[in-house]
Amino acid sequence: MRYIVAFFAFWYDFIIGDDWTVAAGVVVALIVTGLLVLAGFTVWWLMPLVVLVLLGASVQRVARATGAQ
Repeated sequence: MRYIVAFFAFWYDFIIGDDWTVAAGVVVALIVTGLLVLAGFTVWWLMPLVVLVLLGASVQRVARATGAQ
């Protein structure tokens, strides 16, 4: 049982990590991208754009929290 708990604890820490908003944003972007592809749109560019925006927002949030300008 301990191995199962450790397995899921690892994946939780790996995926969620320090910033759960990035993980949630990626999940939402994957769902939206999937729905748009099913609707017939070409949206290969959406995921890289979302990742860049989420990364920038995360770095800005940390910089603001630590007092870095």
